[in-house]
Amino acid sequence: MRILVSGAGIAGPVLAYWLTRHGFSVTVVERAPAPRRTGGHAVDLFRPAMDISEKMGVLPRVEERATGTNRMTVCREGSRRPVRADLSKIFGAASGRHVEIMRDDLSEIYYDATRDDVEYVFGDSITAIPPDGEVRFENAAPRRFDLVVGADGLHSNVRGLVFDDESRSHAFIGAYFGVMTLPNVADLDGELLMHVGVGRTAGMYGARHLGDARVLFLFRSERELDCSYRDVPRQKELLRGAFAGMDAHVDRWLDELESTPAFYFDSITQLRMDTWSQGRVTLVGDAGYCPGPAVGGSTSLAVVGAYVLAGELARAGGDHERAFPAYERVMAEHVRGSRAVALSAAKTLIPTSRLGVWGLAQGARLISALPAGPSRALVRLTTKSARLYNSVTVDDYPPSPAG
Repeated sequence: MRILVSGAGIAGPVLAYWLTRHGFSVTVVERAPAPRRTGGHAVDLFRPAMDISEKMGVLPRVEERATGTNRMTVCREGSRRPVRADLSKIFGAASGRHVEIMRDDLSEIYYDATRDDVEYVFGDSITAIPPDGEVRFENAAPRRFDLVVGADGLHSNVRGLVFDDESRSHAFIGAYFGVMTLPNVADLDGELLMHVGVGRTAGMYGARHLGDARVLFLFRSERELDCSYRDVPRQKELLRGAFAGMDAHVDRWLDELESTPAFYFDSITQLRMDTWSQGRVTLVGDAGYCPGPAVGGSTSLAVVGAYVLAGELARAGGDHERAFPAYERVMAEHVRGSRAVALSAAKTLIPTSRLGVWGLAQGARLISALPAGPSRALVRLTTKSARLYNSVTVDDYPPSPAG
């Protein structure tokens, strides 16, 4: 059985790995001309995704490439007294197993684990997916596949080709985020420097194996702004307007917007689809159920979803009419939980009041100051994310030549 996967980010290579182990023939098509190796922004892998990575044999590389960010300094807008916190204890309290890693580093690790067994086609994109399986591409000649999987992110090309008007499935949750690369002017080593105000948060961090730094911007908006996700000049203009006058550090970061070698900006939007499958096509990761970029644990959800989809296809002997509904049933609770986590995390990370700003700083200080046992209890009591990340379980799908 021949399966085409669109997208070589996170979900695509993980899916390709497990499909291949189950005996399927896999081709991955990626619009980018080559694997991205710029570092990307930091993402979190929590216990379920860590367990799957361990089964793939890549966990040592994942841990080796961890950012090493284990301290946080929170500067409240209007206050001269920063709060310092132990990030490793906070994450440890939320999940029994966790690592922070640059997104492109993680993508590279998963790609390297599959490159010898999977056909990768870079610099191309799907243009049509007819019911007869004769898939058409921008550059390559048409090819026939039994199944097609969209693993191509929030703005999925496959979803746009196969499913109805995507605007009906998009739920804007009232915030935007941006990420930029700049020189590590603050000489950050294992530290996240955060500036938090009402409705806006900006943070700078480095990674121990990178010579530069990343800045993350998060800000609230009551309505969706007039800005295409491809209109970079407009995006930078919006960031300047949202963060002007916050702090001298933030002003210096904004000064680097025109010279940054890497920049990303998007709305924090959830996908809420009734189904992620139609005929011989299904979606995985952000393409089907993005809980909200930067706030919902979408990377871990994508790894789990890819593993489950491959496992259910193997369990059904390649019968998509059984496998796709089973995959959706398994993932439904995890997806709903991640959506709730995203809404809660957005409210915490981008406070709506001065009390919320104070609570973010003091809560981080308290959790990091408590012994491990009480800090875990406090996090699990007060946050939905801790309950989700510690409760997610998936079946074991032994490799079998189902394809």
